[in-house]
Amino acid sequence: MKKFLAFALLGLAAATASAEKADAAKQAVIGYDSLETNEVTQVTILTGNVVVTKGTLILKSDRAIIKETPEGDMFVTLTASAGKAATFRQKRDGGPDLWIEGQAQRIEYDERNDMMKLFSGAKIRQLEGQKPTNEIESEFISYDSRKEVFVARNDASGANKPGQGRGTMIIAPRKPRAAPATPPGAPAPAPAPATTPAAGNP
Repeated sequence: MKKFLAFALLGLAAATASAEKADAAKQAVIGYDSLETNEVTQVTILTGNVVVTKGTLILKSDRAIIKETPEGDMFVTLTASAGKAATFRQKRDGGPDLWIEGQAQRIEYDERNDMMKLFSGAKIRQLEGQKPTNEIESEFISYDSRKEVFVARNDASGANKPGQGRGTMIIAPRKPRAAPATPPGAPAPAPAPATTPAAGNP
C-alpha cells in the first residue's frame, strides 16, 4: 500500500537551515566509468558509478546527464538502475555538523536556482551529525535551499493525484522536556529525611 501525502513546508522546523552557501564557489569534480560529451550542445552523458562533488555537495548515481548553460551553471539529471537509488548529500549552514541528504529513482539538480527535485520513491532527511532530525517520504519532493521550502506530491509527475496514497513526515524532538514546575499553592516536596550516623561514628 502506498503511503504518500502532498504538502508544502516553509522549512521543516524552526531549526531548518539552507544549504552550504560556500559550495556555489567551488569547482565540480566528477568521477565516472564512461563519458560522452558534445561541446556544441554542452551536454555530457556519464555512466557507471557517477559521483559529482561540488564543495560539500555529493551526487551519486549509475547514470547522469549534465547540461551546462552559457553562464556556466550545471543542470544535472541523475538516474538510478532498477532496484537502486540516486542520492545526494550536502552540508547545511547554521551549525558545524548539520546535513541534508536524499534519495530517489531520479534526481534533478538545478545549480543556478539551488533547486533539488526527487522523483519516484523520494526521501529527504535532515541530520545533526549522524542523528536524523526531520524526514519526508513521498513520490515527488522538491527542495529549494535558498528559500528553505520543501514541497511533496503524491505522484512522480510532481502533481497531486487523488487515490495515490499518503505520505510520511517524521519530526524528532529538539530537546528533552523539562520536569513540570510545581503549581502555585501546591505544597513543596518534602525534604529528604536526615540520615542518622551509625553507632560508633561521629
